[in-house]
Amino acid sequence: MLWESQIPINQVFELRCRTIDYFGVGAINKFYDIAKDLKENHGITRVILVTGKSGYKKCGAWDVVKPALEEYGIEYVHYDKVGPNPTVDMVDEATELGKEFGAQAVIGIGGGSPIDTAKSVAILLEYTDKNARELYEGKFFAMKAKPIIAINTTHGTGTEVDRFAVASILEKEYKPAIAFDCIYPLYAIDDPALTTKLPADQTRYVTIDALNHITEAATTKVTNPYSILLAQETARLIFDYLPKAIADPNNLSARYYLLYASAIAGISFDNGMLHFTHALEHPLSAVKPDLPHGLGLAMLLPAVIKHIYPATARVLAEVYRPLVPDAKGVPGEAEYVARKVEEWLFSIGITQKLTDVGFTEDDIDKLTELAMTTPGLGLLLSLAPIDATRETIAAIYRDSLYPMSK
Repeated sequence: MLWESQIPINQVFELRCRTIDYFGVGAINKFYDIAKDLKENHGITRVILVTGKSGYKKCGAWDVVKPALEEYGIEYVHYDKVGPNPTVDMVDEATELGKEFGAQAVIGIGGGSPIDTAKSVAILLEYTDKNARELYEGKFFAMKAKPIIAINTTHGTGTEVDRFAVASILEKEYKPAIAFDCIYPLYAIDDPALTTKLPADQTRYVTIDALNHITEAATTKVTNPYSILLAQETARLIFDYLPKAIADPNNLSARYYLLYASAIAGISFDNGMLHFTHALEHPLSAVKPDLPHGLGLAMLLPAVIKHIYPATARVLAEVYRPLVPDAKGVPGEAEYVARKVEEWLFSIGITQKLTDVGFTEDDIDKLTELAMTTPGLGLLLSLAPIDATRETIAAIYRDSLYPMSK
């Protein structure tokens, strides 16, 4: 399609879902309106900021957020220790800081890790007798949370427009997910200009997260036409614009459409849910906390497609049509389509498989057990389009150890 070039990417619009998401180049400046609303309409005068160590500054968001808070007299305390694959200890530490300060709202600036942490803190600021382990082990059901503002700086998770969050419990090698209506952000900001400083590998990995979101959302047992429609558009945009963003990190049009793809992918899986790839990746990055989530997903994706394609051929053939135009949507082409996806991943620079990051055949039983026992992942597995038996889970891990061409 050629219509993308006709869209003025500096024109900020409201992407309305459960969250009001200000989207477009320059959208960060809408934070002044958000700060005004928080102060004048919600009576909020104290907030906690949740970020990583430096990304919130490098991307340019802080240049707007700090003066806007000061202009409207909103005091803040700042937790800046969120790392990749955030832990329940980080959540608890940030929550204590927010409690002591009397924070009335939570502002997350960053990618999925800071925003997911902000969502978790927002819950625990309401449930002051609970902690993050209780939250992520499903010991209570959250019905309320402090208002959340999500300033997104990557194009992958979609967490700025959905009700999900993730944190790891390191001592149990668990990486559970939670989903509560109370953690839809009140406001979100998706400004492509904030994503141009992403390193090349991070650009790849976060985008593959979005591609997995729609691959799964379009093929769960509870999928729907809306999720599939968004999946088709997400895939088209990713296959078109990811190579452009890798070639030129400052290409704002490419960043714009990857960010849009990420947001609608978040809405797609918020409606259609997830299954194998995310359920099987969480044990990988729980066991190896330094493993980027998107890389784990990329290593699993071809094998997941191979296994679910016979049951979902018509849908996946349409979703992956831009990449595999000759796909007929029949079960017998499962391995062919899976190989095409793996070839594409290799072509954009993601060549690793599980053995390349330290996993072996000896790890499969443990990973399979974690996938089946980690709190929250059983729901995802129950939504898979084929039975998520121990044998199937192990087979997907095994097929992800090496390239499919081996």
